Amino acid sequence: FKQINLSMARYCAVFVTAPSKEVAKSLAQGLLGKKLAACVNVVPGVTSYYEWEGKMEEDSEVLMMIKSTKEKFAELTEYVKGNHPYDCVEVIQTEISDGNKPYLDWIRDTCGGESSGS
Repeated sequence: FKQINLSMARYCAVFVTAPSKEVAKSLAQGLLGKKLAACVNVVPGVTSYYEWEGKMEEDSEVLMMIKSTKEKFAELTEYVKGNHPYDCVEVIQTEISDGNKPYLDWIRDTCGGESSGS
């Protein structure tokens, strides 16, 4: 058993695909401006294969890796959904169970750092 430090379990990484670097940049600027994310990495050159409306698709996309807090996830999701061109936007979250404490503290502080605890 690995004991998870519950104070660290409040952080998350969120993955969003976008059709272009420009769309990703606009989303990132909005997320950062609203303190919904501490950092957004945009990874170019992603090829996505998927089924949509009964047919196989292949698209060139960019992948956004967003670092945030679990407290901000619902608002982050609504922001992305409201500002993204896709009808069915990918917004998935994975918990950050551990990490470099100064970095995690920076995420907390940058996202508005609720000090009420989890």
